[in-house]
Amino acid sequence: MFGFFPKLPTCSHSPLAAVMSLKKNLFFFVCQGTRDYNPKQMAIREKVFNTIISCFKRHGAETIDTPVFELKETLTGKYGEDSKLIYDLKDQGGELLSLRYDLTVPFARYLAMNKITNIKRYHIAKVYRRDNPAMTRGRYREFYQCDFDIAGQYDAMIPDAECLKIVHEILSELDLGDFRIKVNDRRILDGMFAVCGVPDDKFRTICSTVDKLDKMPWEDVKKEMVNEKGLSEEAADQIGEYVAVCVAGGMDLAERLLQDHKMSQSKQACAGLSDIKLLFSFLQLFQVTDKVVFDLSLARGLDYYTGIIYEAVLTQAGVAAVSNEAQNGANAEESVSVGSVAGGGRYDGLVGMFDPKGRKVPCVGVSIGIERIFSIMEQKAEASAEKVRTTEVQVMVASAQKNLLEERLRLVTELWNAGIKAEVMYKKNPKLLSQLQHCEESGIPLVAILGEQELKDGVVKLRVVATREEIDIARTDLTSEIRRRTSEA
Repeated sequence: MFGFFPKLPTCSHSPLAAVMSLKKNLFFFVCQGTRDYNPKQMAIREKVFNTIISCFKRHGAETIDTPVFELKETLTGKYGEDSKLIYDLKDQGGELLSLRYDLTVPFARYLAMNKITNIKRYHIAKVYRRDNPAMTRGRYREFYQCDFDIAGQYDAMIPDAECLKIVHEILSELDLGDFRIKVNDRRILDGMFAVCGVPDDKFRTICSTVDKLDKMPWEDVKKEMVNEKGLSEEAADQIGEYVAVCVAGGMDLAERLLQDHKMSQSKQACAGLSDIKLLFSFLQLFQVTDKVVFDLSLARGLDYYTGIIYEAVLTQAGVAAVSNEAQNGANAEESVSVGSVAGGGRYDGLVGMFDPKGRKVPCVGVSIGIERIFSIMEQKAEASAEKVRTTEVQVMVASAQKNLLEERLRLVTELWNAGIKAEVMYKKNPKLLSQLQHCEESGIPLVAILGEQELKDGVVKLRVVATREEIDIARTDLTSEIRRRTSEA
């Protein structure tokens, strides 16, 4: 416990001076890539979480939890080149442990360990990555993931289409701006690599490089393939021809690739393309094809994907719309600039890696990029004149005269016992003006005012803070009146 506290600096003057010296230097003890959240930020986060959880539950998901750390061997070899970003913990008496990198691998381990063959689950928890933080773009070393996964043997593309429907619902409800959901299939990529002349042992590493196309121009991607990964220039050029022209399509693009002389020679690619066509037929029924595009340049670098993959990104128009709402004077670095805001795919082989007999459980899922969404929502809140409430208090119990502390405490107790969210000022004789100002500053909509006359008459004066309207309510009717008025707000 005491190991978490930094050592007090040596100071020859006094303990107080030492504490003040520590206070001045506290920023040295804040870890890079982490942050604190104030009440306003937490209120925004809670609203976003509620939207996401409500969507997950609407689609029939139940929730689980797993430990924040796993055996190192559980995580090793699952993330491709990103495995170097795993946080390893100090050897704990022979156990090599690591902080979880995502929620998918622990979920697969959970399924295998508990012999679960079908479940629809969501999981919201923190994960950890030794990444280079970019705080203004919502990239941290400690951050939340919001995952939705469907495990079990089902007919092709039905669960996959529902995952995309969920992404569409969440991003639409959060009103982040215009977005696109790009889809591809690992089998199509592997087939493309094969017909372009990529050696089998380079599939995964070339896939990781293709995954950088949304961040780097093609020439830089090609240079990495050839100079760093050892791919022939001819093979790289053939990949470039495909990814350059095969973007932003749908069923028509899948059909065109099925007719392509080279791609049609790959059974893997043909199976993936057929499933893409089937996927889009379900997406039409789910009414989300306006935002979904088939993009052959989408790769997603994680090793465990086996089939359909997808990623949701804000369009430049969407990002610009948010940035234009920012306060005047914000520089380019402070404005919102985000990458993908959701991603996922099918991973049919991952559970089998943890099962002693290698039994597979087909899985497909999506992870919402919650921190990037928070960055956007926070900037929108800063630019907006709308006040963000940080509490849910429905009514303030106030007094108009002195010596009414006991009466205020009796009334607030009645309200609490009735399930009303209420607050009282912690002073014996607070000024009425101070109590009313507190309500305006905190966004509390109602004030229940007690005075000598109200006590004699058995009523409470209920004041609507926004309009300053005041009405006398019988004390027996106060709870129902508060509920009625706050439900209408």
